[in-house]
Amino acid sequence: METSRDDFVIAIRSAFLNKGTQQRFSLLGLIIFSILFLILGGINFKPINYLKIAIKEIVYRSTFIVSTPENFIKESYLKVQTHLNLYNINKKNELEVANLRAKDLLNEFLVLENKRLKKIVDDYLVESESTFAKVLSDKNSPFFKSIIVNKGSKHGINLGSIVMDNEYLVGKIVEVNFTSSRVLLLSDLNSKIPVILEPIGLLSILSGTGEDYGTIQYNKNESIVESDVIIYTSGIGDLFKAGIPVGKITINNSENEDQKIEFFSDFAQLKFVKILSFKKEEN
Repeated sequence: METSRDDFVIAIRSAFLNKGTQQRFSLLGLIIFSILFLILGGINFKPINYLKIAIKEIVYRSTFIVSTPENFIKESYLKVQTHLNLYNINKKNELEVANLRAKDLLNEFLVLENKRLKKIVDDYLVESESTFAKVLSDKNSPFFKSIIVNKGSKHGINLGSIVMDNEYLVGKIVEVNFTSSRVLLLSDLNSKIPVILEPIGLLSILSGTGEDYGTIQYNKNESIVESDVIIYTSGIGDLFKAGIPVGKITINNSENEDQKIEFFSDFAQLKFVKILSFKKEEN
């Protein structure tokens, strides 16, 4: 009888020591524990609630600790990439600055050379003191285009002074009063100024039309001028200094029509203008 009991105990121990049986009992114990945990949690059993809080804290902190090296590696990689990008951009900017400096030196040389050549041919004009004026009103009839500005003889304004919008020519002073002046715009039907078309070097006359564009008149034997040719004052007749930008050709018409040009300045939007005159440089 005792021998049978000992055999039964040995069999139970062997069953527990068997690896496969251990796994089954572990799984069964885990299932039972989970069910009890859910049941006790559902009835707001305080120890279970505390256990839940503790488990959550452990999980959150473990996740933070585990993710810290990964985040550090990602941030380090992004910083390195940003640094490399900034380095490449800086090198590119340095090359551009060097090129611009070289071009600036070349432009300065060309300007000085141009001044010397113009002095030789007695064609160099220097700018007198400029005056800024506010546009008071405009007179826009079908053919008459002019504006009134709030500067006159009191402020040193003279008849024939040129009027500019930033660096673009817009017209000239045709009437001077004590505290105001009238400006004849380039678009006026009576406006005609000598110009040069670059880069082809063609001398011509810019005429106003009474509209928001002008026309280029030139020798009809010349070929039609291509679009986007830039128009500057030619300086002929000493009316205007040579090289003031006026507009560009935008419409290519037939051979029997004048070339239309678009002015660089929008005369309908003028608020302030610069009034100045040029004179020959004294040796």
